[in-house]
Amino acid sequence: MDRKKKIVAIAAVTHYIKSEQEAAAFSMAQFSDMIPEIKKEKPFVMNLWGISGRQQQMQMRSMMQMKAFHGSRQKF
Repeated sequence: MDRKKKIVAIAAVTHYIKSEQEAAAFSMAQFSDMIPEIKKEKPFVMNLWGISGRQQQMQMRSMMQMKAFHGSRQKF
């Protein structure tokens, strides 16, 4: 019974995410039809170096926070 509940929950979440994506795509399609010059702009390009750098900064801050809150626990 517990396995069936998990399957139903996963299916419900998947259906919800899919419906949200479809709604977003539909609204963007309507918006882009109203303003045709948006379609002519260059496509979105991800800056992988920027993403990597930001991820490194977040990881360093996380490590610094862990050290600040937990201290350096050294046993002598």
